[in-house]
Amino acid sequence: MRQELHSLPKTLADDVAKNLVMVARLLDEEPQRAHEYAKVALRLASRVAAVRESAGFAAYANQLYGEALAEFRAARRMTGHAELWPVMADCERGLGRPEKALDMAGAPEVNKLDKAGQVEMRLVAAGARRDLGQFDAAIVTLQSPELASGSIHPWTARLRYAYADALLAAERTDEARDWFAKAVEADKDGATDASDRLAELDGVEFTDALDAEQELAVATFDAIQDLDPVAPLTDDTDPTDDIDDINSADEVTDEPGADDAPDTDEPSGAATDTDPDTGRDPGQSPA
Repeated sequence: MRQELHSLPKTLADDVAKNLVMVARLLDEEPQRAHEYAKVALRLASRVAAVRESAGFAAYANQLYGEALAEFRAARRMTGHAELWPVMADCERGLGRPEKALDMAGAPEVNKLDKAGQVEMRLVAAGARRDLGQFDAAIVTLQSPELASGSIHPWTARLRYAYADALLAAERTDEARDWFAKAVEADKDGATDASDRLAELDGVEFTDALDAEQELAVATFDAIQDLDPVAPLTDDTDPTDDIDDINSADEVTDEPGADDAPDTDEPSGAATDTDPDTGRDPGQSPA
């Protein structure tokens, strides 16, 4: 890209480069904004292949397949490279022309692709087969040495995922479950939702933690609302009155003469003061 931009005046090259950087930065998270930056770069330098390619990917991310295909074709004419062939075929699918995508999958340009490009072409061709309702053919299209390999490559997770999805479309659920699990093993960066698909097949349901907390808060509030309200204190109410009432209830009523009578009862077996020699009370007169 830098070499292509060197053909432009320095100030113009800097402006184009800034816009292309923003396209790359926003493409995944904010594709609409990325598309706007791509259009600016395209107005500034439409004869630069890198600009046309960047504009193509920005349009592709926004599902503007006709626009994307035009930009990819322009970039390919400028460079003569075949690396954009798979994404061009996928644009044909997006435009509702799966047969055209299958024709491109059998074209000589495929032989010029590297391993990653050839895998990508298989993915597009399998998608085209599914567009036509040819589910078994889609499965056969994806069966390859790359799929059978135990090695992990950047495209491994997507290839296994596509194969699992094709199996599921053909109602081969058990096999699909196994391949979704294999896709999870290869998908270290979370490029696919293979883990969610696997959980769905296993009948696992996920509850959002925040939603659970909100439900608990609402339930607690409702429980509090159901409690009997406490009567508020009025200005005429002395909070010490309740304490005085309790103390009054605990007091023993004094009855006249009740405490004047001597207590003649003694505990059974109580000892008395006697002289150990005579056995008499010391206050008793001798006989």
